[in-house]
Amino acid sequence: MRTKIFFYALSFILLTFTGCSSDGDGGNGDTMGRLTVKMTDAPFPFDMVAEANVTVFKIDARLKDGEDDDEEMDDDESGSSFVTLMEEEISVNLLDLTNGTTETMADLDIPVGTYDLIRVYVKGVNVVLTDERSFDLKVPSGEQTGIKIFIDPALTIAGGLSSDLLLDFDVSRSFVAKGNMNSVDGITGFNFKPVIKVSNLSTAGTLSGAVTTMDGESSVALEDAQISILDLDEEPVTSGATNIDGNYAIIGLNAGIYKVFASMNGFANSDTVEVEIVAANKTVQDFVLEAEVVEAGN
Repeated sequence: MRTKIFFYALSFILLTFTGCSSDGDGGNGDTMGRLTVKMTDAPFPFDMVAEANVTVFKIDARLKDGEDDDEEMDDDESGSSFVTLMEEEISVNLLDLTNGTTETMADLDIPVGTYDLIRVYVKGVNVVLTDERSFDLKVPSGEQTGIKIFIDPALTIAGGLSSDLLLDFDVSRSFVAKGNMNSVDGITGFNFKPVIKVSNLSTAGTLSGAVTTMDGESSVALEDAQISILDLDEEPVTSGATNIDGNYAIIGLNAGIYKVFASMNGFANSDTVEVEIVAANKTVQDFVLEAEVVEAGN
């Protein structure tokens, strides 16, 4: 059973840059490097939504002027230029991009240098509910000027090497429901307020594991249990949900220490534990939930 908490922190596009392998460059090793851009979504634990669709038709990246270190400068300021990474229509249902599943948006050679900002141009945004109603959403600025996402720290493309960039589209925060969310027929529409996270996978890792409960002496997998990830100040970072086998995987987490707990309707929340995410590695954290006891007459 999917949790009906629609707005817990989640993810739209992850950007991953793993500067590691050498590619044949046809003599351009000093001036060109390989970049792959992939899209993912932190799991969307909401049982009333069947699809969250978006069409990306262009992605570009800002190549910084080496003499200008101001990362907050306007993207149209002179001294910087944009490199087009893709310019074709790619339509995705973001709910398909969970538990480590990604969609490749671009794979190309680009000029060496430091890139500090990505612009993602989107259109055709709509949500389909489980009762088959569909809502087409207005794009505030992403179709005209692109959704701007800063890369922090900035990404350096080196000659002859490959990098991966992961864009994480946070569906639960980007698709804001209107109406009464206690039932599917109470939802009257959505507002689209895109929230996108960029992850450089050379400095990011993965958290994965399983959520189960005990039935006598047998372990039973829990589908759609929610994994909540907080920073050390207990501010939400992102969240995930388990698949039919009770497993989860959340990719693109910056290296560091986080607080994590599991929850599900009908079960007591797990203890909150601290986990360390190591760059380019996988951290495993399992949870066992106990069923809540319902007193007679309640």
